[in-house]
Amino acid sequence: MRTLARETLFKIIFASQFTGSVDGGFKSALYKAEKVAGNDAEYCDRVLNIIDEKREEFTVILDKHSRLFPESGLFPADKSILFIALAEILYTDDIPDAVSVNEAANIASKYSSEKSASFVSGILSEIIREKKNV
Repeated sequence: MRTLARETLFKIIFASQFTGSVDGGFKSALYKAEKVAGNDAEYCDRVLNIIDEKREEFTVILDKHSRLFPESGLFPADKSILFIALAEILYTDDIPDAVSVNEAANIASKYSSEKSASFVSGILSEIIREKKNV
């Protein structure tokens, strides 16, 4: 299970929304504090790279699927969680979509709100349905 790695990613991405970029020192310190190493650190780095490269695409996707809340109006916590799940769902083959949705909902429940968990799950489920129809 990569729950700890995902929660670490969430913290890094959440912080980057306020600083404008991922701070390498903060990332390293968080990896050390959370004991993220080896395969989990590689996973985190891979997802961070995907998010960095695909941020604009993810923004368009979120704007399309969260009709009532444009990406710019999403809670920073929810946006961080959705970016991680989008990177996994759209650009990794080794993580089942259902796992990404479940982990995202769990992180939303822990760091945002119960309503956020339902919102995140709904958005991601819609994106997965669309992906399968392409």
